[in-house]
Amino acid sequence: MGLPTKYLGKDEVIIRHMHSHVKELFLAIILAVLLIVAVVAAFIFIPESAKPWGPYIVLGLAIILAIWKVFIPWLKWFTDTYTITSRRIITRTGIIAKNGHDIPLARISNVSYEHDLIDRIFGCGTLILETSADNPLRLHDVPKVEEVHVELTELLFADDHHRELDRDY
Repeated sequence: MGLPTKYLGKDEVIIRHMHSHVKELFLAIILAVLLIVAVVAAFIFIPESAKPWGPYIVLGLAIILAIWKVFIPWLKWFTDTYTITSRRIITRTGIIAKNGHDIPLARISNVSYEHDLIDRIFGCGTLILETSADNPLRLHDVPKVEEVHVELTELLFADDHHRELDRDY
């Protein structure tokens, strides 16, 4: 599910649309597996004295925990996006209430990235976009952060080159 084209300006094209790296869901996936194991174990091994309601209580608690710690984080991951277009960087967050932030490429003065050992193993990192504002925008867990860094610097240098050409005429 990409950014709808109705939100793009005239002659603006999407360069890259992405979610943060799936490593954000690692603990949620482990918890989902553990919950499934717990429910199956409850139905198989629960003592006769706790039947018939005991396994259903375990199932109900597992469903509540799964909604809270598995489904909601997945939904948050799915709805939070980063989009790079030919003119700007667009971030969208939120499940029900949406928040958006756009930075025109012309305002970005520096692009850098960070990735620690875990990020390097998973192939992701934090992209840091500096503008004239005090605080840089940090996009966490960007997949293939080095490729995205190269694409952004190429877009910025191309934009600088076009501005220099326009100034010369």
